[in-house]
Amino acid sequence: MSAMDEQPIRNMEDFAAVSGISRPTISKYFNDPESVRASTRARIEQALDRYDYRPNIYAVNQNRRLTKNIGIVVPYLADPFFAEIARYIEMMVIEAGFRPILLSSHGSTAQEAGNLDSLKALKPAGVLLAPLGRTSDRSVIEKFCRDVPTVLFDSNIDGMGEAFIGSDNVSFVEQTVEYITKTGGAPCFFEMRTPVNPNANKRRVAYIEAMETRGLEPRVVAIDGDGWEFEEIGRQGAHDVLSRGELSCDTVLCSNDRLAIGFLAACYERGLRVGNGPGCALRVASHDDHPFSRFTCPALTTAAHDYDAVSKTSVETLFQLIENGGRFDKRRETLFPAHLIIRASA
Repeated sequence: MSAMDEQPIRNMEDFAAVSGISRPTISKYFNDPESVRASTRARIEQALDRYDYRPNIYAVNQNRRLTKNIGIVVPYLADPFFAEIARYIEMMVIEAGFRPILLSSHGSTAQEAGNLDSLKALKPAGVLLAPLGRTSDRSVIEKFCRDVPTVLFDSNIDGMGEAFIGSDNVSFVEQTVEYITKTGGAPCFFEMRTPVNPNANKRRVAYIEAMETRGLEPRVVAIDGDGWEFEEIGRQGAHDVLSRGELSCDTVLCSNDRLAIGFLAACYERGLRVGNGPGCALRVASHDDHPFSRFTCPALTTAAHDYDAVSKTSVETLFQLIENGGRFDKRRETLFPAHLIIRASA
């Protein structure tokens, strides 16, 4: 049986899978064989011979007429979550021999539109876009995605871009609710009344469904606040609901870790001890595994993103999109489940 009989190779993604060499490294080789180490180049060339694979030369040549720029747009770079995922993406783009151009929308609709205009002028090979979501100008994003090969990540806008890569928000909430209800009292859900990120809406719906499935009454505690200063919004909101006695439970599940960090700050300021055990007034858990969540006091129980999988799949999907001439047969959507991290806060 020949190697081709064992597994047909249709594209670079398939070739990367069977050769055991990363997709970005293979893309770098095809753009410039001398840009990879001699030992890696030898492995690739041996695999090319074994599987009798040759890339679509027309597509590769067409792509070489593009710039080596890859745009990366995030809604708020001061948010350590977006800084962390952008760091992962930048490293993989550089490894593949491209130039990352990282831009932040700073929570502004106008800035997001300006970022996309700036990128379009640079004629990027492709763009990885985490849109603002609720406040995005859909007409601007729709037009940009028609003109530039674009993959959305983190925040989905239905029908926009050729693909979306993100986290499964239902799995986040299902895991936290399951753990919290098995180890103590049923949680209320602490969120912003008008969330800026559409993931928050999905988490609220998932919380309500998870509670009702267990025969428990959902209790959503919505606080005022707009914008991306989630820690301060969470701190002020926690003071408000605690002073008015609106929690009516001893376990709080926050929509995201940044709100939870603000909630923990308010508890400290009010002399309320958070955690399990004697003397503790509240348990607090959340979602995201914010890079600072392990350093809060107490350390925050949370459901974590798979940063590596989301970043890697976003980059690989964009490179495949570029090789396909900027279009897929149909829009792709890939979601990765969360994993629960139990810490002292719950």
